Amino acid sequence: MSRLSSSRLAAVSLAGTLGLGLLTGAAPSKPQTQWLSRPAEAAHVARVEEGLTLVLVPGEAPRHLTPTQWMELYKVPGLSIAVFEKGKLVWAKAYGVKQAGGTEPVTVDTLFQAASISKPVTALAALHHAEKRRWSIDEDVNDKLVSWKLPDNDFTKEQKVTLRRLLSHTAGTTVHGFGGYAVTEPLPTTQQILDGEKPANTSAVRVDTVPGTLRRYSGGGTTIVQQLLVDQLKKPFPLIMKETVLTPLGMKDSTYEQPLPASLASRAASGTRADGKSIEGGWHVYPELAAAGLWTTPSDLARATLEMFKAHKGQSRRLVSQPMAKQMLANDPASGAIGVGFMRRPGQGWFGHDGGTQGYRANVMALTESGDGVAIMTNSDNGARLFERIMASVQAAHGWKGFDVELESPATTTDLLMRLKGVDEALAWFKARKEEAPQDAQLTPAILNDLGYALMLEGRLSDALKLLEANVALFPQDANAHDSLGEGYVAADRKDEGIASYRKSLELDPKNHNARKMLETLGAAATTK
Repeated sequence: MSRLSSSRLAAVSLAGTLGLGLLTGAAPSKPQTQWLSRPAEAAHVARVEEGLTLVLVPGEAPRHLTPTQWMELYKVPGLSIAVFEKGKLVWAKAYGVKQAGGTEPVTVDTLFQAASISKPVTALAALHHAEKRRWSIDEDVNDKLVSWKLPDNDFTKEQKVTLRRLLSHTAGTTVHGFGGYAVTEPLPTTQQILDGEKPANTSAVRVDTVPGTLRRYSGGGTTIVQQLLVDQLKKPFPLIMKETVLTPLGMKDSTYEQPLPASLASRAASGTRADGKSIEGGWHVYPELAAAGLWTTPSDLARATLEMFKAHKGQSRRLVSQPMAKQMLANDPASGAIGVGFMRRPGQGWFGHDGGTQGYRANVMALTESGDGVAIMTNSDNGARLFERIMASVQAAHGWKGFDVELESPATTTDLLMRLKGVDEALAWFKARKEEAPQDAQLTPAILNDLGYALMLEGRLSDALKLLEANVALFPQDANAHDSLGEGYVAADRKDEGIASYRKSLELDPKNHNARKMLETLGAAATTK
């Protein structure tokens, strides 16, 4: 069901030679491995690379791993980073290779899939046009949708789905995320995606919770925003984004075109699965453009994030006004950790977003008051497992304050134990920790769930089931744990046990559409209506 890991950053070995030069907006004459705005930044880069935290394995002396060893540990072929300070880009650097087992280096203008970071960039465009055309972001979106309408139901009788709610994930819409399509598969239209019609591989986007009452992440909701913009502006969505955001902000290495045009494909890093194998065809295609369609670089992500910072500070009106920017980064009780487009946790001095598509992980973070921050992109499902280590090292190297990073969490320890000492050692430690501290909020079912999925992807079903079965035993009331165990049993050809697990998940969460769909696929009746 859910496979999302916490945000971290991966560092891998430097590919290519050091190049110093001025930071300009012009397209480079040839691919660049690294640029610096001034030679003094070389010291910051060195401190970041040297400052990676030690590996702390229970019962062993601390181990120091080089960036290359971190990359090898997590099977991350390539990574690209851009750092900005006081509202300006200051350095960028690329590491590793574009494809697992290959030799072509990642450069600072190598393209990666931004995944869900497509959403806040889309939000900038949507709110720009709302202000320009005097749309209310609190009116019923059906008043602006033309070629498709969101079906009304009992949930929308009094509270309506609005642009603000769609962009803050409080609209009550379904469909969490998207798996994409192999490059050889037919692609659905936006309306087919919204209605869950073939060849779409996700269910229909509908409202099943009263809008405005809670936050529930919905890529489906962002796809409604995509349709709204196309209906109102009467242009293809990639062109809307190019004209509204990408070109005005100098994001010359970015596009929302899906499939990726042949002219750009040679510059793209290939996606890599958790087992270190490349995705067939290089990557998946995401016609859900607003939610997951952006191809870009960390430097371009930094440019979009810096525009948000400047608008919030009243230093720019290129896309949105300061009052609108303040609304985007405000904390709404219903939206919790999400503003209007960007993530914004209550009490935290930063905003940003992360994302993951098949074979890619990315993250961007900016300190709200200072304009300091970092954008990171990787071509690996495991890329996020090192995000926080690099973020912590960047923050320490530059002397920033305001972004709290907890590196040695139960999730990190369990993962490292599994990689370095095996599943049994990791599971024994987790169980002992749960027994010692049963109320520890960090000991969540997501930890074993994520690791179980990682092992399934590697074909290690026996080890995966050890983790998923233990997860259900430790967290018997977690619907997602039962859903994931059901998937594991089905993968192992243990159909009856899979059906039982899906039924239990549906019993615990009657709104678990995945469990209901899987039961139908398995020819079994759901016990919960």
